[in-house]
Amino acid sequence: MHRLQELVRLHRMGQGAREAARLLGMGPNTEREYRKALAEAGLLDGDPAELPDAEALKQAILRHRPPVVPEQQTSSLEHWQKRIESLSRAGVGPRAIYDRLRTEDKDFNGSLSAVKRMVLRLKREAGPNPLQVAIPVETVPGDVAQVDFGYAGYRWDSQQKKLRKSWVFVMVLGHSRHLYAECDFRQDTNTWIALHERAFRALGGVPRTIVPDNLKAAVIRAAFDAGGTSELNRSYREVARHYQFKIDPTPPRAPKKKGKVEAGVKYVKSNALSGRSEEPLEDTNRWLERWTREVAGMRIHGTTGKQPLMVFESEEQRELHPLPPRPYDPVVWKKATVHPDSHVVFEKRLYSVPWPHIGRQVWVRATASSVMVYVDDERVATHARAGSGHRVTEESHLPEVRGDFRHRTREYWEERADRMGDEVGAFVREVFDSDGELSMLRPVQSIVSLLEQYPVERARATAARSRFYGSYNYRAVKSILVQGLDFQPLPPVRPGSGEWADEPPRFARPETDWLTEAEVSHEHH
Repeated sequence: MHRLQELVRLHRMGQGAREAARLLGMGPNTEREYRKALAEAGLLDGDPAELPDAEALKQAILRHRPPVVPEQQTSSLEHWQKRIESLSRAGVGPRAIYDRLRTEDKDFNGSLSAVKRMVLRLKREAGPNPLQVAIPVETVPGDVAQVDFGYAGYRWDSQQKKLRKSWVFVMVLGHSRHLYAECDFRQDTNTWIALHERAFRALGGVPRTIVPDNLKAAVIRAAFDAGGTSELNRSYREVARHYQFKIDPTPPRAPKKKGKVEAGVKYVKSNALSGRSEEPLEDTNRWLERWTREVAGMRIHGTTGKQPLMVFESEEQRELHPLPPRPYDPVVWKKATVHPDSHVVFEKRLYSVPWPHIGRQVWVRATASSVMVYVDDERVATHARAGSGHRVTEESHLPEVRGDFRHRTREYWEERADRMGDEVGAFVREVFDSDGELSMLRPVQSIVSLLEQYPVERARATAARSRFYGSYNYRAVKSILVQGLDFQPLPPVRPGSGEWADEPPRFARPETDWLTEAEVSHEHH
């Protein structure tokens, strides 16, 4: 759906259909079909900066062409499905299931592949368990810039106090050949975007088209073709929408189609960076800022025969698209998997996702202030990015029967008990203190969760009876509620009271003397 957003934006900018198809890596017929569906929904007209959301685009496509349900296919293992399903639920793997069937059933003639397919289908149906192109050589001013990374050798990291590999980022303007260069230790998405921003500020504007490389050795191996789903692809499009430039990526294995920046990277490495290895990165970048103006900018370019900086200042700079009035809020897209604890990992922090999506691959969209999770282009979770703590959890994302058990503090469960009444709160505190060595957290969690399912009056009466008899386990509390013993009055004297209450019970009476007839019957059972 993010590619359809780009299609809408290009058409709103007045881009022709054939050129839009080329930029998006679509065939003309595919582009025409999508454009027809979007036009029927009235989504092609409007402001390029205010695009329809992914859900609206999805609904437009579904209305135009509803999905076709494939014909049902019968597995060759249909006869053994129940047994395979039973073994799979018991934790037996596909290979072990196959070996067991072929050795125990002489009529079994299926293949290992068929068993694997059936196990995969059964798991998918069961769902998660809550318990578990070359740019022309001649370009008009302000039209095109090519960008690329190149290895720049080892440089000194002043923060980590060691030598590290570095890369040089180069942006070359197609008309003037004026360039921007900067070294960095990283090639991740955040760095790639930040380098673009600094280049735009240094140039004082934005070219109308950016031609990035399709590097495979680094994070910018973005697959911008029709089947591409790389992380940078989505993040880079966010930058393009903010700065209002088009993305025209270089086809794979076609370096000559971005020859200007290829030559620019070689020129920077052989001239500006030559003989400056192992120096602090900050010194290298200060030198590059000066070098681009005093050396690279003032040379006579071999192709144009002119000084790049002079051509830039006299012809190209005024043709660049102006910088946006508001700063860019960096957006990073990352693919993640929902783990069994119903969380995804983003930058070493855990964020919760509704538990039915456990096991699925999702997209994480992160800004400086928020982290959003998308499933099939539909937003399913939103979290604030700020704050401390390794885990960010929204209670509604967890199964209703399991979510409360993540709380591990005594204060939390005492507070919940107090909300049902002082008698319940006092009982829960006694449960916590009933064993000096064994943690009573789990019994308290079960008892409080059980009492909350009943009216407050019954919870209080049950707590009072349990305290009276010193019954501090879940089974006793549940027995009182199930048998309705909480409706009966308590005996006038508490067991163990009297003038010998503080002495050891040498001749203790049997506990049945203190119980009601119903309680005696229950104890015998």
